[in-house]
Amino acid sequence: MAAEFDESGEFPSKTIKKMGELGFMGIEVPEEYGGAGMDTLAYVLALEEICKVDAAHGTIMSVNNSLFCNGILKFGTESQKHKYVTAVASGRSIGAYSLTEPMSGSDAGTMRSRAVREGDSYIINGRKSWVTSAPVADYVVMFTMTDPEKKHRGISAFLIDASLPGFVRGKKEPKLGIRASATSEILFEDYRCPIENRLGEEGDGFKIAMAVLDAGRIGIAAQALGIAEAAYEASVAYAQEREAFGSKIGEFQGISFKIADMKTRIE
Repeated sequence: MAAEFDESGEFPSKTIKKMGELGFMGIEVPEEYGGAGMDTLAYVLALEEICKVDAAHGTIMSVNNSLFCNGILKFGTESQKHKYVTAVASGRSIGAYSLTEPMSGSDAGTMRSRAVREGDSYIINGRKSWVTSAPVADYVVMFTMTDPEKKHRGISAFLIDASLPGFVRGKKEPKLGIRASATSEILFEDYRCPIENRLGEEGDGFKIAMAVLDAGRIGIAAQALGIAEAAYEASVAYAQEREAFGSKIGEFQGISFKIADMKTRIE
């Protein structure tokens, strides 16, 4: 099934919904917000095992947990937690995280998107790149400039509802793998974001973005470990099955040493 999803690039909506019902989309989310209420170790172990089977499901799970729910739980209001975290942790909705722009990656202070205050709303314009889950996301934690003169201290964070006018899903990016976890651009065209959807205070965006990414790196490490374990197990199985010169290839030192090195690096 994982190979079929990867070949077609189809978003696995049914299995993601089921994962939500089982608690995987909000493992560290407190039960009062619809999560499983478990700790980081439980999250990492679950993510590692899922990525052994399909890294696309693991990536979607990681974004929902580490990048979306985590940031709102740390910096959001009670109203924001109940509205957005509960929906994503349950698997009913999909979350995304949007920081990168075509001309702004790790140098976030140069981002060109803008949010201009207008009454009790912000008008957002700009373009975001490489947003995981963007083609299917219901909500997005998005970072943009509210005061360009302050550079990274002028970045603010917003909770974006993808159903509102001005939210445009851009081109879907072609990838070498993990295709069922879709990635695309997002364009904001006079998108009106209510002030109550601002995450934290004006200028808190860079601090929030970095704090969320720090937690997200734990998820990335767990994904990589799960993929490595799957590669190791596949290699062992093949070495025990394939024959050459009258012996299983796993009996040759050239192969057995490589497999031993794989296991050592995993551990």
